[in-house]
Amino acid sequence: MIVVAGEALVDIGPDGTESVGGSPLNVAVALGHLETPTVLITELGNDARAASIRTYLHEHDVELVAATTGRASATAAVRFTDGEPAYDLDLAWTLPHQVLPDCDALHVGSLGTVLEPGRMSVLDLVEQAWARDVFVSYDPNVREPLPGGADQAWRDVESLADRSHLVKISDQDIALLHPGADPDDIARSLLGGERTELVIRTRGADGAVGYVETADGLLVVEVPVTPVAVVDTIGAGDAFTAAVLAVLLETGSFGDFGAGIPREQDRLRRLLTAAAEVAALSCGRPGAAPPSRSQLRPGWPG
Repeated sequence: MIVVAGEALVDIGPDGTESVGGSPLNVAVALGHLETPTVLITELGNDARAASIRTYLHEHDVELVAATTGRASATAAVRFTDGEPAYDLDLAWTLPHQVLPDCDALHVGSLGTVLEPGRMSVLDLVEQAWARDVFVSYDPNVREPLPGGADQAWRDVESLADRSHLVKISDQDIALLHPGADPDDIARSLLGGERTELVIRTRGADGAVGYVETADGLLVVEVPVTPVAVVDTIGAGDAFTAAVLAVLLETGSFGDFGAGIPREQDRLRRLLTAAAEVAALSCGRPGAAPPSRSQLRPGWPG
C-alpha cells in the first residue's frame, strides 16, 4: 500500500466549472486508477465541496484519512498561460499530527510540504517513515509565490529531498527555484542527498530523464514523450509520479528484499517509459484525468 500526504482542494476553471484537485490528491487518484491500494492523508473543510472530495475519492478507490476543519474547502482558480496551467490559491494548511499507517511507501509534495503549520505534520510523517524503513517519495511541484523567496524555497526543497529515496522534479520547478540554472546540474545535485537513490526530471514535451548511482558510476537515462494529441497538461506530472510508484511497488523495488531501485539501463528505461505513457494519456483529456489500468497497452508496464 502507498500513503500520500498533502492537500486536497477544488479547482475552479476559467469558465467557473469546479473539479476535485490538488497535486497529492491527483497522485492518490492516479494510483487508484492503476489498481494500487492507496490512502490519502489530508484535511478537509465541512461544506459541500468537502463532500464532493470525499465522494470523488471513494469513487476512485482511494481510502481517506482526513482531519476536518471549520473552514471552507480550499480552492485553486485555474488560468492558462501559453497552454500551461497556473493557479490562484485560497488555501490554509493546518494538518494536525498524524500516525503513518502500515505501508510500503509514503509520497509527499506540493503545498503540503510548504505551508505552515501543516508542513510540520507532513515532515513528521517522513520521519516516521524513516524510523520504520518505509520508502519516501517527494515531488516539490513548486507553485508561486514562493514563501520566503527562491533561495529559502530551494533550501526547503533540498532539505526534504535529502530525506527522500525518490525525488521527482520538473524543469518548471527548477526554473522557479533556480532561474537560469542548468536543470541537469540541479537534478544531479539532488542525487547527492544522504538518502536519495533515484532522481527523475520531467521535461514536459521533451520527455523525462532518470539519474541513479550504480557500481560503475552515474547512470543517466532519457526517454521521449509518448505522442498524444494534447488537450491540457493538468495533472500530467501527478499521473507520471503515480505510475512510477505503482511500477516500483509491483516490481518489488521498495526496501532491501526485492529488486530494489532500478540501477540497470533497461529497467530504468522501462520505468520511465511506463510513467511517460500514463502521463501522455492524462494529457489527452481535459483536467486531471489519469487513465485506468484497462486503458493502458496490454502488458503495461513491461
